[in-house]
Amino acid sequence: MKFPIFMMWVPVGLIAGGLARPVMRTGGYGLIADLALGLAGSLIGGLLFLVFDTSLEVGWPTMCVGTFVGAASVIAGQRWWCAHA
Repeated sequence: MKFPIFMMWVPVGLIAGGLARPVMRTGGYGLIADLALGLAGSLIGGLLFLVFDTSLEVGWPTMCVGTFVGAASVIAGQRWWCAHA
């Protein structure tokens, strides 16, 4: 894995976690938990790009969208789990 690609996942995940609070108003465990979930989700989304060996061919914008979707998915899953548990 290339280090610059990994370093792109970190800010995208933190941004997704920060945006989750105002966008998804219900549930959650606070800002720190949202940032951690966003970071974990962005790593998962980025790793999926690496598993399919497409990370270098798709370009930075597409990679950012993929990591953001991964982060938002983890945060939405946590919100859903809290609401239905």
